[in-house]
Amino acid sequence: GLYYKPGSLKARFTRLGHAATLAFCEQHEIAVELPGKLVLARGEAEIERLKTLAERAEKNGLIAEWLSPEGITEREPHARGDAGLWVPSTGILDFSRIALAMAEELDRSGVELRLGTRLLGVAQGREGLDLEIARGSSSRSPSSNLSTGFLINCGGLFSDRIAIASGVDVPVRIVPFRGEYYRLRPEARDLVRGLIYPVPDPQLPFLGVHLHRTIDGEVFAGPNAVPAGRREGYRRRDVSPRDVFDTATWPGFWRLAGRYGLTGVAELVRSFSKQVFTGSLRRLVPEIRRRDLLPARSGVRAQALYRDGRLVDDFIFAESEHSLHVLNAPSPAATSCMPIASHIVDRFLESQGSTPGRD
Repeated sequence: GLYYKPGSLKARFTRLGHAATLAFCEQHEIAVELPGKLVLARGEAEIERLKTLAERAEKNGLIAEWLSPEGITEREPHARGDAGLWVPSTGILDFSRIALAMAEELDRSGVELRLGTRLLGVAQGREGLDLEIARGSSSRSPSSNLSTGFLINCGGLFSDRIAIASGVDVPVRIVPFRGEYYRLRPEARDLVRGLIYPVPDPQLPFLGVHLHRTIDGEVFAGPNAVPAGRREGYRRRDVSPRDVFDTATWPGFWRLAGRYGLTGVAELVRSFSKQVFTGSLRRLVPEIRRRDLLPARSGVRAQALYRDGRLVDDFIFAESEHSLHVLNAPSPAATSCMPIASHIVDRFLESQGSTPGRD
């Protein structure tokens, strides 16, 4: 709840999700640590932005402590800043453990999980939607049909395409951004106790290159944010002509590029220059050196973008008579997954004429 506009779904779901996640982990004996998050500011401009974050934290019911330079080094001995904001409730865990525990619960409840299944097409059926599906990743895999009275689309990187195929008027398109990470070599991990962040740019939904410790003791650095050449473009060489075409023909992408072109160039430079990437980290922890950074995995953010170039900064949904579509669920979607699920169920029940929370 530190970053999000008071009253937004993100702000509300994050608070609810924090409590629900801790309760779920306790129930399923999943390890959780609460090392806390430190947000650092340098210079008057960043300090003013940090004050805005402190105000948002208070409005969102979040405990956040203002720190002097001396207070910063007490929390993170190797970090430096002119001012800091300390959030003690920020935690870390292995989210794959949560996903596996949820899958086990679904299986015990009689829910069928069809993993490795592709959606090839959607058509209007007699009493709902007809889905053409195929098992496996091969284009030669035989297809079959599946009829449903109601479709809930949580397709992430492909959510807009699924919604359009379902006959829904979608106000956004998904533009994929790859986030590239490094990890600190074992000898440098002691430079970071928990999570260390810069003050984010309030005009962008990205939090900036930061450092975070994982539940197994690793420390990751990143991510930057660069356009990906493919919706599942986890590597630089991953390029899809269709995905590139869809991005290039969406007017919002070029309006975004015109508005934040210099920021985009800086992100690209940081993507190709390990030295520049290291420089961003050294603003947080000056002792980090280029040799401390080892290659790590990348992620792809499914960023929803309006036609006028505005980045969607909250969870958004679209629906029709036979479908509900989650069109934007970026960070903090992991923390918020359970409240998001409750929200989806409530909207489904409302669409069926039932009362949420009673059926």
